[in-house]
Amino acid sequence: MKCKISKNAAKVVRLELDKPENAGKLLRVYVTHAHGDHAHYGMGIDEPTENDVVVSTDSGIDVILEKGNDFLDGVRIDYFYVPEEGFAVTNPTKGNHGDH
Repeated sequence: MKCKISKNAAKVVRLELDKPENAGKLLRVYVTHAHGDHAHYGMGIDEPTENDVVVSTDSGIDVILEKGNDFLDGVRIDYFYVPEEGFAVTNPTKGNHGDH
């Protein structure tokens, strides 16, 4: 499985992971809702279980993904400052380029 994190997103995620209360935890990306040929995504700070795979990214941040969930393979995490500050999680490999 693959996951990509942009530079902006990595900076924000690293700040959260470096908090003392998140010691030893990783970023989790999950599907909040799937319909048709695409999905919507969420994120959280969590610990992996036996149902997960931990994917290393080129940003140096490991990400927890649910094993066997095709909507998560190839997911991309971005962070935008305009027009609204926040994360955007998409999966371009599945034709998902943003919420509708």
